[in-house]
Amino acid sequence: MQNWLVKKFVHDYENVHDISVRASYGKLSGKVGIFCNAFLFAVKFIMGTISGSVSITADAVNNLSDAASSVISLIGFKMAEKPADEDHPYGHARYEYLSGLTVAVMIILIGFELFKTSFDKVLHPSTVDFSIALVIVLAVSILIKLWMALFNKSLGKKINSSALEATAADSRNDVISTSAVLVAAVISHFFKINLDGYMGIAVAVFILYSGIGLVKDTLDPLLGKAPEPELVDYIQKKILSYDGVLGTHDLMIHDYGPGRKFASVHVEMAAEGDVLKSHDVIDNIERDFLSKDNLNIIVHYDPIVTKDDIVNDFRSWLMEQVKSIDPHLSIHDLRIVPGNSHTNLVFDCVMPHCINMSPSELKAEIRRLVNIKYPNYYCVITIDSSYAAMPHTTGL
Repeated sequence: MQNWLVKKFVHDYENVHDISVRASYGKLSGKVGIFCNAFLFAVKFIMGTISGSVSITADAVNNLSDAASSVISLIGFKMAEKPADEDHPYGHARYEYLSGLTVAVMIILIGFELFKTSFDKVLHPSTVDFSIALVIVLAVSILIKLWMALFNKSLGKKINSSALEATAADSRNDVISTSAVLVAAVISHFFKINLDGYMGIAVAVFILYSGIGLVKDTLDPLLGKAPEPELVDYIQKKILSYDGVLGTHDLMIHDYGPGRKFASVHVEMAAEGDVLKSHDVIDNIERDFLSKDNLNIIVHYDPIVTKDDIVNDFRSWLMEQVKSIDPHLSIHDLRIVPGNSHTNLVFDCVMPHCINMSPSELKAEIRRLVNIKYPNYYCVITIDSSYAAMPHTTGL
């Protein structure tokens, strides 16, 4: 069923990195959600009215809120595919994150409401409705919601969408809560034990826990979450595979929504080489990332001296000293500028957030280590923050 829906309503469905294809997946999920929840509302409302069951009628109203979540998801994906404009040069793809965040917040609100209602039932127990109609309606609801959860989970994984993951979690929570209502009704009817309130509290706690996790997952990319280590490693290895590239540093990746990633990186190449050829390599790197990975990357050319044995030996020694402070540290852009009274040692040091010292303390410690062996060297150090889990790499 899922494959048929995807092939029927998503054009070029295998090209999941394309923004319009992603939007088609999201809109399909929203339309399926609206249809299924509207169907469940109609069936439950009619059965509740005929049987006089308050529980079925209340559950019907709950499906209306689920339909609203699907509408939000549909609108989010539709707005996310809008092209870039003068006011939003990086596009509108973050609307997808916002729709996922809205659904996650709605899940938390539903959890709070369920907890409050269930706690009241514990304090003031009431007879749980039980009828064949109730069992049939809830069983059908569970099956449909289970299919929706699996459907949205599969689509979310296929296009790596936190919004669809949140929608899947919403349907999964409905399966759990509806199953709890059904189990409580059966136990109450056959064993005369009223567990309705207690089951509701347990389900509410689970819903709140999952909702908080979803809020974090959908909020992280909006706040500027660190890029995935796999992506960082892929970028690093791909750049180093080009002829003439000796090292990389200062990688920055900006996430403006699914399919809207922008990056910049410094690439080290031999200063003795042909500058035009080096820039040609850089142009090829930028074009390849854009055409093959849909990643807009700006590459900065850093020429480094490779045929000066003094500089090369000192670079290796200095790297060892820096890593003796912390193995996560690295250096780049080293220059040695001799003078009459002293020699300036100019370089950058990349300082990851895990380093347990301040930038000024780090500078002082590096200067101390250098001056032990080279008392006439004056260190001019620029501390760079690490915006990705990518160490400085060099072929030297």
